[in-house]
Parts: sequence; structure tokens; C-alpha cells
Amino acid sequence: MSRTRSRTFAVDQASAAAVELARAAAEEIARPGEVGEHLGYESEGERVLTHYFACLDRAYRGWRWAITLTRASRARNVTVSETVMLPGKGALMPPAWVPWSERLRPGDLGVGDLLPTSDDDDRLAPGFTQTDDDDADTQMIFEYGLGRARVLSAIGRDRAVDRWHAGDSGPHTPLAHAAPAQCSTCGFFWPLAGSLRLGFGVCANEYAPDDGKVVAADHGCGAHSEAAVVPVPGAEAAVPILDDLGYDLMEETVSDGASEPGSVEDDESEPLGHS
Repeated sequence: MSRTRSRTFAVDQASAAAVELARAAAEEIARPGEVGEHLGYESEGERVLTHYFACLDRAYRGWRWAITLTRASRARNVTVSETVMLPGKGALMPPAWVPWSERLRPGDLGVGDLLPTSDDDDRLAPGFTQTDDDDADTQMIFEYGLGRARVLSAIGRDRAVDRWHAGDSGPHTPLAHAAPAQCSTCGFFWPLAGSLRLGFGVCANEYAPDDGKVVAADHGCGAHSEAAVVPVPGAEAAVPILDDLGYDLMEETVSDGASEPGSVEDDESEPLGHS
């Protein structure tokens, strides 16, 4: 087994001594006062050397000015080959680049945008694929030769189910919790076809917030078709209790003086009370 050996180059003394030349090159590309102390140098190749200077720009803390010098063979003069700013230890770096296909989020697609799918997209399957699902097999027979090369796969279907059920049209929203009943009992609920029929449908109520959208069967809103007759738990008023057995004694005042509470001076009078 062969081993790859890293080649080391001898330090070009003329380039190493040209610190002021490298500093002047850094000051040409930097704003005034942004080139700091000399941090050292590193040999890059034969008669090629890079000087490093601290960057004093507050927006690039931890970065370094890197000025590469070179000298031609048998030449005495050192020239500037490249000027650049490189990150050092502890430098603030941008996040790692992410391909656009992984950055895309629902709602990002605009008018005129095209979103191609890869050939190995696991959300799709060939239209003639046969599975153990009766609905899928029926779909396969229907799709065969009709022009749709790929249809929704089992993985794509399961992802859609999880996404829809956990979203704003699922059962775990304040709107659904305050609804008088579930969408599955609403006359405006149009069930989907196939294996998703029992779990999802489309709202067809123009006054509902989810009109024209896929909603879970256990979702709900205040525009339920039976909202006027479906009782809301805890909304019924309590039946009043009428006490027709007891009475309260009241104080009666006569002309010749005040009587004590609960007593009357006229034998023919009856206690005052209410039922």
C-alpha cells in the first residue's frame, strides 16, 4: 500500500522578509485602519509564501488578511501574487451551503416557477406498479397507458397524511377544539377517494375558513352544517330551582310603634313571605 507524502517547501527568505510589501498590498484592498499586526507566514510552494495580518474590521472578527508573495527563479524582486481575506480560528462563518431542493419549503413556489422532481423521488412510483393495496392496484389498472408515468407512492401518501393531520386543517388547532362537531359529520365535507376516504376530505362550504382545502375528518370549525342543532357541551343553561315550601319572615311596621322582627301585633294578620 502506497502512502501519500505531503511535500514541504523551503521558506523563501526574500519573500519572508517582504512583510511591508505584503502589508501595503493588504492596505490597498482594505479600508483604512483594518489591517492589524503581522501574524506570521506560511510557505505555499517553491518561492511562494503567504503572509497573514489581523483583520480589525468588526464585521469580520477572527478573519485574517492573506497576502501571497512569489519570486521568479533567479530573480531578486518579490511580487504580490494574490490578496484575499481568510477565516481564522474562531471566525464567524456562514452556515453550510444547502442545495435548493433541501431549502425549499411549502409556499415558496411562485408564479412561473418550475419545481422538477428527480427520477428517484420516493414520493412517486411508476403508474403501472402493482402493490398489495386494492386501491393502488385499481389505480394501476386505470393509469396504465393513459399518460401518467408516475403516481403517488405509499411513502408519498403516508407523508401527506402526517403533514395534513398535523397542520392547520387537522384536529389539533384552536379552531377545531372550539368547533361544535367534526368535519366527518358536516354536510359540506366531501370525502376523498381511495384509501384516504375515511380520514380526509375537501371542505365545500364557501363561508368556512378551509373552503376548497383538504381537511381531516376529525377537524372542525364554526361553519358546520348542523351548527344550529348540534348542542355545544356546557352551553345549556341550568334549570332554575323553585322553592315553594319555605318562606322568609319580614319586619312589619304598625302605626303605634315598631314591632320586633318576626312578630305581628294584629292576631288576624298572617306572616308575610314568598315562595
